[in-house]
Amino acid sequence: MTNETAYNSADVRDTPPPDAALPRVAIIGRPNVGKSTLLNRVIGRREAIVEERPGVTRDRHETEASWAGRRFVMVDTGGWSQQGDELDAKVSAQSEAALNEADVILMVVDATVGTTEDDDQVAALIRRRSGPVLVVANKVDDTGREALIWDFLGLGLGDPFPISALHGRGTGDLLDAIVELLPEGVGIEPGPVEERAPWEPFVDSHAIPEHDPDEGPIDRVTGKEVSVALVGRPNVGKSTLFNRLIGSERAVVHDMPGTTRDSVDTVVDTELGALRFIDTAGMRRRARVDTGTEYFSMVRALRSVDTANIALLVVDATEGVTHQDQRLAERIDAAGCPIAVVLNKWELLSTEARHDVTYQVGQKLHFIGESPVLRISALTGKGVQRILPALESAIDAYQTRIPTRLVNEAIRSAQQAQPAPHGARVLYATQGATQPPTFTLFTNRDLPTSYVRYLERSLRERFNLEASPVKLRVKRRD
Repeated sequence: MTNETAYNSADVRDTPPPDAALPRVAIIGRPNVGKSTLLNRVIGRREAIVEERPGVTRDRHETEASWAGRRFVMVDTGGWSQQGDELDAKVSAQSEAALNEADVILMVVDATVGTTEDDDQVAALIRRRSGPVLVVANKVDDTGREALIWDFLGLGLGDPFPISALHGRGTGDLLDAIVELLPEGVGIEPGPVEERAPWEPFVDSHAIPEHDPDEGPIDRVTGKEVSVALVGRPNVGKSTLFNRLIGSERAVVHDMPGTTRDSVDTVVDTELGALRFIDTAGMRRRARVDTGTEYFSMVRALRSVDTANIALLVVDATEGVTHQDQRLAERIDAAGCPIAVVLNKWELLSTEARHDVTYQVGQKLHFIGESPVLRISALTGKGVQRILPALESAIDAYQTRIPTRLVNEAIRSAQQAQPAPHGARVLYATQGATQPPTFTLFTNRDLPTSYVRYLERSLRERFNLEASPVKLRVKRRD
């Protein structure tokens, strides 16, 4: 990354979804006034992507925050604009939806620019609803700029708060004001209050390491909630499928590649329990990632894969299985995450083309084993109903714990049916872990790789593990 902001590896994380019962504080304003910078400042980490050009934030981004013993949800929005193309209109609609759901509204303006026509239009939208509003005059980096804020009295929303989201100046006073406006009796933290100074600087690093499989599996969600990451190349229909699965226009959808920049997640109650669907940015080859924003989006998407319980690899069926689809599948498989292949836009294919794509899946994605392959149309909804049963099978297999006695019976039967060459054999086997099912084989000598694969297939078939990764570790006993 050149001439771009560096990010701390600790900042690239998957955060749990915010509590729906908490009060909501919506950050509203025209593009490039510092809304995402303010969110990052309040929560103390780089959750939202920030870059010095308008239009980086497009979807609503919800993150839990706390101050003075009160918990609340900060909702970052894309820049509202009365003019622009179809995409700009959808982004503005997301801002208006956040506005209508908010308990407190922060209208962020740029003190260095003054009141613009878009500022006036945003203020008009805010005045149409009831509820508390704070005008936040950002980029007041020193006392010399404080006189600039009074231009915003003309918005008719009260006295502006002078702050610098970048440096933290005035953000403590702003948070005090927010807390005073929150609904009473909601989001109160138990125990002593521990405040974090919002002006504390971020610690940056030039490296964002990916998970090293040699370090062991990443801890995954083990409670009732199951996380499902939607992964794929740009413009394959991930956000359309995401909206279809959650039943709302939660993510911005547009036919321009790269519309989704942040990972967006929503928890949905289903017959399987609570499912957390994560819409990720489209991932291209690193050589084609030419901006800091896109790089950070890619890293966040990869992190979502590393921490998900299952991944849906969305493939544009009209383009077939590409080399990048292969690489993404390899990345998911290396993370030890179950995978389901979703062939989107299936309705656009001829019979011959459908046979060809099915053949490509078998040839190019053979390493993911018996992972389910789902043929759907995210746009029309056809075939989407098959996703939940596929998720259920994958999750069950992923969390399967098999008694040691049954594991050894399966291994013994497999060896009797096809003995290993050169007198090699498994003396004893045990399942050491779940998520994914991991087995240790104690042997009298080294086993050929082909025979290890044979034993893996045997365990998959015996215990119905086709939808989950299976790991075998061979330990020789001398």
